[in-house]
Amino acid sequence: MSSKLNITVMLGGPSAEREVSLRTGAAVAKALRSLGHDVTEVDPQNSTFTLPPKTDVVFLALHGTYGEDGTVQKQLDELGVIYTGCDAEASRIAFDKVLTKEACIQAGVPTAKFLTVTSPQTPFPKNLLPPLVAKPSRQGSSVGLQFIERIEEWPNALVESLKFDSEVLIEEKIIGRETTVAIVGGEAFPVVEICPKAGTGTYDYKNKYTTGATEYFCPADFDAATTRAIQAAALGAFKAVNARDYARVDVMVRADGSPVVLEVNTLPGMTETSLLPKAAAAAGLNYAELCQRMIDLALRRK
Repeated sequence: MSSKLNITVMLGGPSAEREVSLRTGAAVAKALRSLGHDVTEVDPQNSTFTLPPKTDVVFLALHGTYGEDGTVQKQLDELGVIYTGCDAEASRIAFDKVLTKEACIQAGVPTAKFLTVTSPQTPFPKNLLPPLVAKPSRQGSSVGLQFIERIEEWPNALVESLKFDSEVLIEEKIIGRETTVAIVGGEAFPVVEICPKAGTGTYDYKNKYTTGATEYFCPADFDAATTRAIQAAALGAFKAVNARDYARVDVMVRADGSPVVLEVNTLPGMTETSLLPKAAAAAGLNYAELCQRMIDLALRRK
């Protein structure tokens, strides 16, 4: 246990993921208080905030735009305040799914074929076949996610996804097993496999945040070589976007065992149903210890 700290947990915020962020922040604040720290909760509802004057470190429990796209990180850098997680630039790149893809391709990290669309009138692409996935480039947590199983579904999927961003990423839908890898302090934790129970079989916003709607297996049931390949792909993506401290990388695994990186989450959820705490538990870290580890990684920069 490190010495008692004045920690400000930033939670809530102005994004579409406000509710989840409030839950993440409440859980983190409770855990940090249980370790004896002085914790203040700050909710920057319209991107203005005042930190308590004695703040030693800010724990970022924000999700989505503002919290995860580098904006709040930049504000905190200007204030000279230490905070958990990635810096402003890595956050900006990782939050933008297209920039993340480009960084992965440059680094030789396996990722799905894709293109970008900015208009609902865009014709169906010649070089891709359904099934496809449409995602707003700069939203988290499966917000605006659309599946295109048939060409006829193309126009509507674009309209729906473009409601959430001016740019939409279209990528091949990888058929396989869905996994995620938490990386903390440069170490890849045991792989988590995600198996939605509902008939849809997709890990959408509803399945993600409804307790019991999805089954998780950690460590996931892969052979040692496949596990290493999944973790290596995740670490590759983590480094490609210049992440630091911790992140969670979503990876699809094809039937032949080859991993395909989907995205990098620089401020992954920390609620009771979240995946990073599950992976940490499998690595032998309880929830409070995980929160402390995140604080310790930030304080190294002091």
